[in-house]
Order: sequence, then structure tokens, then C-alpha cells
Amino acid sequence: MLNNEIIVGFNDEKDENLTITVEKVKDIDSCLVIYLIGSIDTNNVKFFQEKVVRAIEAGFTKLIFHCGDLTAISSAGINSFSLFLNLIKSKGGNEVFYAIQPKVQEVFQVLDFSKVFTIKESLEASLDVFRKQNVKILLPFPMKLECPVCSLEFELIKEGHFICSKCNAALTVDSCGQIFLG
Repeated sequence: MLNNEIIVGFNDEKDENLTITVEKVKDIDSCLVIYLIGSIDTNNVKFFQEKVVRAIEAGFTKLIFHCGDLTAISSAGINSFSLFLNLIKSKGGNEVFYAIQPKVQEVFQVLDFSKVFTIKESLEASLDVFRKQNVKILLPFPMKLECPVCSLEFELIKEGHFICSKCNAALTVDSCGQIFLG
């Protein structure tokens, strides 16, 4: 799929020092891999920011930056990643980096951003960050239970402490739906 098919107007502007391509991740909602080729510096940081903000505005809040072909980055470029992170965190998103070149990694470390950002070795490891976030824990509620004292059947919609309406036994039901006396 082409950039403009994923994000309308994405390829409308070009920069001679930075090429950005995007790939939508099919099995993770609102996830986008952003491939950076070239360098990000004070001359093209605005171009870079506009492209990524356009992706965020298009609904992509889980961003994976492939930095394998990013040859150089300035502090302005690194600060852009902080801007993006602030924008997507408020929408429940995050950003992950992988394949970072040693020269670029050094800038991350000098500016102490290697502790702030999630950095992985591969695309698969980067995708796993979001796959783990997508896992939903299914609670067993509502569920039918039986009082262990008098066998009265009743339905619960949540965990908690309850009194059986037939025998007045004090019951506790945990988040897994297990029932205990007391």
C-alpha cells in the first residue's frame, strides 16, 4: 500500500535529505511503521514533524520508527520524538524504535533519551510491545454461582462481598469468579 493510500496527502511534500515511508500494521489497531531514510536536522525537522503529526491525526497512535537507514539526527530531531510521544500518550499510544544506527544511538544516549524511549532490536520485538498492550483480560462476569451453604443459584455481575438471600451466609467472590465463605 502506498503512503498516500494509508495517509491522505502524505507524499505531497518532499525533502532532499529525508525520505519517510509508512506501512500499516494489519493485525494491530492504529499501528504504523515509519521508515526513516536520510538525516533529520534543523533544516528539515519541521518537514519531519509535519509528516508524523499527519499520521497521528489520521488515527495512528502506535508508532514504530525504523531507524536502520537514518544516518544522522540532531537534538531537534530527538526532541520531535518527545513531542510525538506526548501527543500519542494522551490517546493511549506509544512509540518504539528499532534498528538504530550507532551514530544515531549515540545521540539518543548523549541526550539521555535512551532511557525514555522504548528501543528494540527488530521489527518483531517492536510489534510485540503493542501486541502485549492489545491483550485484554476477559473477566468471567456476569456469571451464575451457587451458594456453597444452601445451593441457592444466583447471578453476579462483579467480584465482591455478598450475603446469600436464602441462608444469610457471607460470601466473597474474587476476580476469577471463585467463591469463598466469609
